[in-house]
Amino acid sequence: MKSVSFKEWQKTSYPKALLSIIASVGGLALFLLLASTLLVSQPIGSTIRGYFYGVNGPRKLDSESSLNLSAAESDHIVQPFVEGDKSNVTAFADHQSEVNDGSKLDESGEGDSKGTLIERAKNETSESGQVESENLEDKRDSMNTLLPDKSFEGSASVASGDKPTVLTESVDSSAAVTNLSQPNVAEAVGSSPGDTYVAECDLYHGKWIHDAAGPLYRNDSCPIITQMQNCQGNGRPDKDYENWRWKPSQCDLPRFDARKFLELMRGKTLAFIGDSVARNQMESMLCILWQVEAPKNRGNKKMQRYYFRSTSTMIVRIWSSWLVHQTSEPFDYAPAGVTKLHLDAPDEGFMEYITEFDVIVLSSGHWFAKQSVYILNNEIVGGQLWWPDKSRPKKIDNIEAFGISVETILTTMGTHPNYTGITIVRSFSPDHYEGGAWNTGGSCTGKERPLEGKFVENGFTNIMHEKQVNGFNRAVEKKTNKSKIKLMDITEVFSYRHDGHPGPYRSPDPNKITKRGPDGKPPPQDCLHWCMPGPVDTWNELVFEIIRRESFDGQ
Repeated sequence: MKSVSFKEWQKTSYPKALLSIIASVGGLALFLLLASTLLVSQPIGSTIRGYFYGVNGPRKLDSESSLNLSAAESDHIVQPFVEGDKSNVTAFADHQSEVNDGSKLDESGEGDSKGTLIERAKNETSESGQVESENLEDKRDSMNTLLPDKSFEGSASVASGDKPTVLTESVDSSAAVTNLSQPNVAEAVGSSPGDTYVAECDLYHGKWIHDAAGPLYRNDSCPIITQMQNCQGNGRPDKDYENWRWKPSQCDLPRFDARKFLELMRGKTLAFIGDSVARNQMESMLCILWQVEAPKNRGNKKMQRYYFRSTSTMIVRIWSSWLVHQTSEPFDYAPAGVTKLHLDAPDEGFMEYITEFDVIVLSSGHWFAKQSVYILNNEIVGGQLWWPDKSRPKKIDNIEAFGISVETILTTMGTHPNYTGITIVRSFSPDHYEGGAWNTGGSCTGKERPLEGKFVENGFTNIMHEKQVNGFNRAVEKKTNKSKIKLMDITEVFSYRHDGHPGPYRSPDPNKITKRGPDGKPPPQDCLHWCMPGPVDTWNELVFEIIRRESFDGQ
């Protein structure tokens, strides 16, 4: 056997050992690279992000078992609207929108034998020409919209004076938490990279500017628009009303970014509570979000609920026409059948859920034009379109009653020991009936652009707004819990948008009347609710900005 010298052994061994080490290190690096790629791309990435965001699991409200939903209800997913379907009259199993022909009142009764309704209003009509009742045997989530049967009372005589001071911050509420790049300046959520604006600027004074980017969605890209708000689907010939953005004087209101909103609301619930205008705003929010994700319908007889799986975000709507307790039973000299409003008691129909909501947007006011009896401290103190005993003086009218109701509900929420959410009070939504009321020749036909300069004052809108603000301020002073109460003061801003209502385009009927007749009378029309898409989408941009400023739990 041939012997190998030490020098020769070194020459043959060292290269092999070095190559082995290099190969091992390279293999380990390749394994780590592949493993990292898999971790980032697989669902565990969401778990890791959830850990850093501090996201909790689904809560009681999101549990099908807690609301006794059937398997069919919990698994029903509302599919995105198929582009190209020109009818836009959707017929989902759990959500339909019925259409009125604009010439008759469609009065639907209570849907089930027990009288359980999502919108607990039998044959009740809203002031713009819409009724909100639900037939639960045939449809669970349809919205029937009609003209009302009574006009506003007290709108002619309005006290003049200075506008009330608004306390926009709730007592003991912390300042908005923002990541400031420099003093008093923050990055604009949803805006272009690098855009900045004053973090706490006044959002409610500015002007409407034309926006070539257009609306956030199309009328045929959202399946849940109530037909009477689908202006383009109903044949409205002009479209420029969709192309205007609100520009505050001191800053920019960011364009709504649906993905960022869902991320901001990760694990949270946003509830719209109130009348048909609340429904209008809720549908606008859903239409915007629908462009990035189709939600899962988890609604039941008590509330509409839409769940976005990607971020466990829930959008809720609960019907409450006056926000205070109401009954139809006889009371003192008020007979059965007439609605009695207990102005000092909140509507328990939604109060039982508020601790499950992170953000609540309230909408009320217009139903105070309807027939009702006002009860305060267990005594009849007034009525609207009802007062049988002329010898008894009314202590309050419908306008005063509205202010009391606002104070009642906000005080109850602001003193609830377990409610910690953000309450956003959307101020009184202006209507634009010109030349009369809804039933006396009032019209918004032919309005195609926002008003420029000074708008025509509406006395009833002004006094209702004043009473609402006063009630808001009184409730803010009484607040004791950790919740936050914010006023989203859109009344003046939207007084310029007489072009944003459906007007006579409330129905897809090709034979509907859209112009004044030979006698000069205008056709029936809706000058209170808002076209979709349209100005109402700006309300949700404002909601987004208010939530962003509050930055949940300082995150």
